[in-house]
Amino acid sequence: MLTLSTLHRKGMRTAKLLMAALLLSSHLQAGNRDFSLGLGWNLGNQMDAHVNGVANETSWGNRMATQQTFDSLRAYGFTSVRIPVTWLGHIGPAPEYKINEAWLNRVAQLVDYAENAGLKAIINIHHDGANSQHWLDIKGAAKDESVNRRVKAQLHALWTQIAERFKKKGHFLVFEAVNEVHDGGWGHGGNLTDGGRQHEVANEWNQVFVDAVRATGGKNRKRYLGVPGYCTNIDLTLKHFRFPADKAKNRLLVSVHYYNPVEFTLENRTDEWGYQSPKNQGQHTDEQQVDSIFHLLKTTYVDKGIPVYIGEFGCTRRADASKEHYREHYLRHVCQSAARNGLSLIYWDNGSRGAGRECSGIIDHATGAPIGRGGEIVNLMLEAYGR
Repeated sequence: MLTLSTLHRKGMRTAKLLMAALLLSSHLQAGNRDFSLGLGWNLGNQMDAHVNGVANETSWGNRMATQQTFDSLRAYGFTSVRIPVTWLGHIGPAPEYKINEAWLNRVAQLVDYAENAGLKAIINIHHDGANSQHWLDIKGAAKDESVNRRVKAQLHALWTQIAERFKKKGHFLVFEAVNEVHDGGWGHGGNLTDGGRQHEVANEWNQVFVDAVRATGGKNRKRYLGVPGYCTNIDLTLKHFRFPADKAKNRLLVSVHYYNPVEFTLENRTDEWGYQSPKNQGQHTDEQQVDSIFHLLKTTYVDKGIPVYIGEFGCTRRADASKEHYREHYLRHVCQSAARNGLSLIYWDNGSRGAGRECSGIIDHATGAPIGRGGEIVNLMLEAYGR
């Protein structure tokens, strides 16, 4: 039996779907866009590192990045660099939420390094939203509108300041709203049982981001902006992401991450992947999973003129040399499939020199020199992507 409340919910949902379709339509009518980040590299565990609520560039073991680092990236053949930035401990009280000048200056210096090297660059708000433990609390915002308003005010204030600082920079510089924001469940938590409220809040935050940046004027009127779906999860993005309204035409990029399967790529709980693995008996089932999801991104966005970049991907180094070829095959196939489907791709490098869980360092963050076999991995990926 349909009640008035049921009809109201159905009507609201229909209106939201219609609005999403209209916003998407405005992008489709614009036609194809040529902007691409190509194959890039993440300066990971660097400006995003933090201890006891304070971000610090060297607190997770990496030395300070230099111009040489960025020059080396360009010399290898990378075309972009993502510079994740955590702002914890460098934000003043409400209502101004003033960013510490020294911290913003260091971010600007790294952006200059990228520009000098001829690289496209991305900066963002990174671990401020990790597991809803800090101010970018999507779990709290979904349950309490007063929390959501407070977060939006701070998000608007931070992006206004960041955008003002870089408003004269050319379009090599991309702003990315947030990173992997979730409630602690990595896309498998309360977002699946709250009637879609967390997904809606993520869309609202993207709108706050776009509005704040555009309002600062200068080059920001037409700057490319990366907008993520919930937790940058591809499946959840495809299901729940809604494009924010934008005064600029053809300047929004869809941001997602890809670490599937995490047991192999991040956790090091499995060593084998791909058709060469005995468990697959020569079948290409693992490869087909990559191709299928990348093709879906292509048909949903890229074919309709909407660029997509995979802001993070990677695979941890194996201590057993005999298992390294599975890692190599994985990275090679992901790069080949991304290139075939018109997706930009940015490798996650946390600077780790070890092997095992989340050890993905291939380039020294201070010098740009290869770490171990990092040079071979770099060449493998660039060749696979098509340097």
